[in-house]
Amino acid sequence: MSDEKTLFERIIDREVPADIVHETDTTLAFRDISPQAATHVLVVPKSRYRNVAELAAADPGLLADVVGTAATVAEREGLGDGYRVVFNTGADAGQTVFHVHAHVLGGEQLGHFGRYHQ
Repeated sequence: MSDEKTLFERIIDREVPADIVHETDTTLAFRDISPQAATHVLVVPKSRYRNVAELAAADPGLLADVVGTAATVAEREGLGDGYRVVFNTGADAGQTVFHVHAHVLGGEQLGHFGRYHQ
């Protein structure tokens, strides 16, 4: 892993502005700058792990904090009719920032995701 800060670490350190919607001791939640749904919030742990598998292996409690923050964000954003929490792992899955993050998506009827094969 590079010693250079990721974009998310720069947001956590308040070096890059973001529309922060929730913060805990271990997580930060902010609006995605390229939303894929009416509500699209990213939840990141304040400690850097490349992806959700690495986080789960190293610190399951922190993974639980990320998921708990996602649930809190969904509640505060009024997503009681349903929401999706997505972790992209690896470039083939669409991960572009290699600091694990959960996408909280909702606020509208969400379509299917991934490719559909018969």
